[in-house]
Amino acid sequence: MTTDTPPGHVTEDGVTHTTVDGVRTVLAPGSGPLTAGLLFRVGRADETLATSGVTHLVEHLALHHHGLSDLHYNGATAAAYTHFLVSGTPAEVVEYLNGVCAALRNLPMDRLETEKEILRTEAAGRAQGAAHSLPLWRYGSRSYGLTSYAETGLHRLTADDVHDWARTRFTTENAVLWLTGDTVPDGLDLTLPSGTWHPAPQPTSALPSTPAYFQGPDGVAVLTSVVPRSTAGNLFAEVLGKELFRELRQKGGYSYTAAADYCPRDTDWATVTAYADALPRKQDAMIGAFVDVLAKLRAGRIEQADLDAVRTSALSQFDHPEPAAARLPSEAMNLLLRRPSLSNAESRAEIEAVTVTDLQRIAREVWANALMQVPGRGVDWAGLTEAPTWSSDLVTGRRYAAVEDRQTTLLVARDGLSLVRPDGHLTIRYAECSLMQAYPDGARHLVGHDGFSITVEPTLFGITAAELASVDAGVPPAAVVRMPPRDPSRIPQPRPVQPAPDAPQPPKRWFTVVLWVLGIPALLFGGLSSMTTLALLSKGTEDPDDWLVLVALWVFSSFFLVPWGICLRRRKQGKS
Repeated sequence: MTTDTPPGHVTEDGVTHTTVDGVRTVLAPGSGPLTAGLLFRVGRADETLATSGVTHLVEHLALHHHGLSDLHYNGATAAAYTHFLVSGTPAEVVEYLNGVCAALRNLPMDRLETEKEILRTEAAGRAQGAAHSLPLWRYGSRSYGLTSYAETGLHRLTADDVHDWARTRFTTENAVLWLTGDTVPDGLDLTLPSGTWHPAPQPTSALPSTPAYFQGPDGVAVLTSVVPRSTAGNLFAEVLGKELFRELRQKGGYSYTAAADYCPRDTDWATVTAYADALPRKQDAMIGAFVDVLAKLRAGRIEQADLDAVRTSALSQFDHPEPAAARLPSEAMNLLLRRPSLSNAESRAEIEAVTVTDLQRIAREVWANALMQVPGRGVDWAGLTEAPTWSSDLVTGRRYAAVEDRQTTLLVARDGLSLVRPDGHLTIRYAECSLMQAYPDGARHLVGHDGFSITVEPTLFGITAAELASVDAGVPPAAVVRMPPRDPSRIPQPRPVQPAPDAPQPPKRWFTVVLWVLGIPALLFGGLSSMTTLALLSKGTEDPDDWLVLVALWVFSSFFLVPWGICLRRRKQGKS
C-alpha cells in the first residue's frame, strides 16, 4: 500500500482528502462497520449499442471470486459511473477492495461466457420501469439513450474487448475511493492500470424540438427534463412532487402515485422526472391536471409554505449525527465528475437563498426542455410537439414488396435502407447505424442513431443474401454484431396463400345449342297448350274429346318444357 498524503487536507466539514496508490480518496470517521465505495467514471453511456454491456460485464468479472462470501457488498453499473460498495470490518473491506482491484488488473476470462449468460438471465428477470423508454426518445441509441436498450453487445464482446475496456477505463486516474474511517486501513492495495480521466459523455439528441411528447402505455404519464444542476432545481422537484400529489391524488382522485424527483446526470446537468398513474378511464383527466400543475408553477403560483416545507426537509440533512461521513458519497462523486463541492455552510446558504421566483424560473426551464410520455391521445393542445415517429427522408434504391402485404416495401440502396408502409416510412443510413445484428439465416436488424429500427427478414421480403450485400458492405464494422443461429421456429414465414375461389366456367357452346333446340319448341307448344286451355275454359265445353286433346297437348309439351327447365337452371348455377 502507498498512501500519498502530502497534497491531502481536511476540509472545514471534517472530510480528509488524500490518495491511495494514486487513487483520489476521501475519508471521514463514522460509527458502525467500516463502509467504502470505489467509483469509476465509466458507465453504460460510454459504450456503443454494439458494445453495450461491456462495463457491466467487467463489473461481474471483478466480483466473481466474492460470490460465496458472507461479506455485505455490491456492484452497480449506472449511466455515467460504476460503483463497488462494501461494508464490514477493516480486514474484510481491505480484502474486498484488494480483490476487486486485483481482478480488474487480470480479469478471470475463463468466466467470460458464463458471466454473459448470467447477465442475459438478469436482464430477462428485470422489470422495466414506467420511464424506461424516455432516454431512447430523448437521446436516441447513443450516450444516455443506451439505458433504454438491452445489453446487445454481449454476443460480440471478446476477451480482448473486455480486457481493453478494463485496462483503459478502470484505471487509477479514472477512480475515486471513499471510506468511513479515521485512517486508511492497513494492507489496502488499490493498484490499477495507469490511464487518463474520462469526462462524462456528451449527450446526443433524437428530438428536433422541445417541449415534446410521445404516446406510451395506458395508465401512466411520465415527464422528464434536463436542467442545469442547482440547489433551486433540486427544491423545485420537491415542490413539483408535492403539487402533483395534492392535485392528482388528494383533490382529483385520479392517481395513486404522483411524484417528482431530481437526479444529477453528469457534471453540469440533472434530470427532473415527474410521474403519475391513473386508471384508463381517468387518464385523460389526469393528463389535464398534470399539465395544469406545470402551467401553474410556470406562472409563479407557488405557495411560500410549500417552498418552506421542502427547504426545511433539505436543511435536515445537516442534522446528521455524523455529517462528514454522510457527505462522503456525494463528495466522492463530485471528485469523480470534476465538479466543485460545496461545504455544508455553502450548501445551507444556497438552500436558504432559494426564492419562489427561482422556482418559477426552474419551472419554465423544465417545461422548455420537457419530454412527456402520455397514454391515449396526444397533448398538442398543451403546446407540446409530437416527437418523430417516422423518418423524414427516403433512400433511392431497389424495391422489394413484402410477400404478405404488397403495400409494404423495402428499399435497399448503397447508402441506406427504407421501410415504406401505407402510414409512413423509416430510413436508416448506414453511416448513422448504431447496430446491425446479423443472423446466419440472412436476417438483419438495424438501429439508427435516432433510435428507429428496421428488421429485414428475407423470408418476408423475398430478398437474397446477395441482394443484401450492399447492406453488409455499408454498415460500419464497429456496429455489426454477429448473432447465433435462431431456432427455425423463430424465423418468421409468410402465411400460406389461400386458394382463390373457383372462377365461373365459360358457357359451353353445345349446351347453348341444346337450350335453343329445347327452348323454342317448349315455348311454342307451351304457349299453344296455354291458349287452348283458356279457350276451352271460356267456352265451357263438356265434350270429352276436347279435354282429351288438351291433355295430349300438355303431355307433348312437357317433353320439351321439363328438360329445357333443367338445362336453364344448370346454366344459371354456372355448371354448364
